[in-house]
Amino acid sequence: MTKSERASQIWAVLAFAAKNRQSLTYGILSKLIGVPAAGLGKLLEPIQSYCLIEGLPPLTILVVQQDTGLPGSGFTGAKAEEFAKDQMKVFSFDWIELGNPQPEKLEKAVQERPSNG
Repeated sequence: MTKSERASQIWAVLAFAAKNRQSLTYGILSKLIGVPAAGLGKLLEPIQSYCLIEGLPPLTILVVQQDTGLPGSGFTGAKAEEFAKDQMKVFSFDWIELGNPQPEKLEKAVQERPSNG
């Protein structure tokens, strides 16, 4: 499975989490999709880039560290001081209605706007 295909898979998980107003730790997301937590940053980047390009709320804000409850250092989709406000925007957005961008769109987004730290 390519990086963009995995990102598309993660998008669906995050869209469902947003609908249920939940955040996920890297560990939980790792178990849900079968990828080591240490490798998630590179898989979240296409989602982050796509959201930035399309002017969408930062969907990857829902993936947080167990000990801090905050996204990892590669998250650049929002400023730290606006974390709660931006997370509420993600919870309020209708991700299910938007649909899942296909892997090609996610791949193009990361090429157009690399965003991982």
